[in-house]
Amino acid sequence: MSSEMFLPGFSRIVNPRASLEKISTGHIFTEGPVWNGKENFLVWTDIIDDKIWKWIPGQGTSIIMQPSGKADGMTYDHDGRLIVAGWSSRTVWRWEHDGSTTVLASHIDGKKLNTPNDIVMKSDGTVYFTDPSNGIRNVAMECEDIQKYVDYEAVYKLDLTDGSLTLLVDDFTNPNGLCFSPDESLLYINDTPKLHIRVFDVLPDGTIGNDRIFAELFHDDHGAPDGIKVDVEGNVYCTGPGGVWVTDPQGNNLGRILIPEHCANFAFGDSDYRTIYFTARSTIYRIRVEIPGLPTYPLP
Repeated sequence: MSSEMFLPGFSRIVNPRASLEKISTGHIFTEGPVWNGKENFLVWTDIIDDKIWKWIPGQGTSIIMQPSGKADGMTYDHDGRLIVAGWSSRTVWRWEHDGSTTVLASHIDGKKLNTPNDIVMKSDGTVYFTDPSNGIRNVAMECEDIQKYVDYEAVYKLDLTDGSLTLLVDDFTNPNGLCFSPDESLLYINDTPKLHIRVFDVLPDGTIGNDRIFAELFHDDHGAPDGIKVDVEGNVYCTGPGGVWVTDPQGNNLGRILIPEHCANFAFGDSDYRTIYFTARSTIYRIRVEIPGLPTYPLP
């Protein structure tokens, strides 16, 4: 069994007969998957193994960057360049088409960032990312400087037109995954230790307000909120105990996709965005679903 229904309606999203398929294995700590909608391939990171991987349907996998600064979350900009949350480098950086890298953010108010974790781009090109200090506290960090310079766990907005960094919220225990609603009027951010997802209204200037708890993901199974995405109907998908939970726009937990390994993140992909690719520690799994996820840049 690859799914579990909590409430009626889950089966119209995940067919009870749908099953998981492995597409790659032998990794250490996979994260940051994102689908390239223009060239039709998947990329993901292996944080601990310090690599970025690429999978092309029908061709297989290849390493496209090593070392990667222990890259974590990734997204694409409108020009098809990867924008990366650099966990060990303690920066947000962009991978240029010529193979070089450009640091986009490294400090806030003159102080070094913690360990950028997950990242998303708004349709206007603005970047939003979470910056917990979990990497500093992790023995696998292996960077030169593990001092914490800011005394909070934050979420930021990065304006790529002028490089300005805006602190959006600083009262999380461990901010992790984040994503926008389909119309970008809401920003969902999960707090891993608290096992809940918070939702904010996105204000006209791109900042956020009207904070409230959207959903709680409590269960005896192992796992916690980490990666998070939405589909075209506004249903929210978030890693949690036992796999990936699906919650309707009103905050009702409908069910979960069961993953046999600890799942840190996932991405919608394929030409119809009805396949979910999961980064589950050593293995990349996929499953077909009934409702498309939101396309990611670069668009087809």
